[in-house]
Amino acid sequence: MPKFFDPAFWSLSSADFWVGVGLVLFFAIVVMAKAPRALTGALDGQAAKIQAELDEAARLRAEAEALLAQIRQEKIEAEAQAAEMLAAAEADARRLEADAKIKLEENLQRRQAMAERRIAQAEAQAAADVKAAAVDQAVAAAERILAARVETKAADPILDQAIGQIGQRLN
Repeated sequence: MPKFFDPAFWSLSSADFWVGVGLVLFFAIVVMAKAPRALTGALDGQAAKIQAELDEAARLRAEAEALLAQIRQEKIEAEAQAAEMLAAAEADARRLEADAKIKLEENLQRRQAMAERRIAQAEAQAAADVKAAAVDQAVAAAERILAARVETKAADPILDQAIGQIGQRLN
């Protein structure tokens, strides 16, 4: 049986009685001072603050997920753009290579034609030089023959005919 039901407990000389009275007064003062309301208000305020922080965290998480999705999309777009740029650069390189080959072939053909013209000119010049040398030699030989003939005063009809044809044949 609890001490509460014992008649000695209710005696004014009992320490347990005075402890009980102090406890009841403490609780009364706490209730009168509106401590439970303040305590529940503080707990409600703390709960509201925690809820606001949770809501903010959820909002930040949603923003982060949206930003992550956006960054992933931008990455995909950037990779596609880089692939397009690479393909365009490769196409430009192939086009430039083809243009360079065409220009090189044209340049080589021009140089070959120029070389052929120079060779033809050189051949023509050499032929002209040979003809000129032959003419000079023929003229010198004719002069010697004529000079010898004049000295001997003898006429050779074949020689006279050949000398007459020299001018026609050399030109």
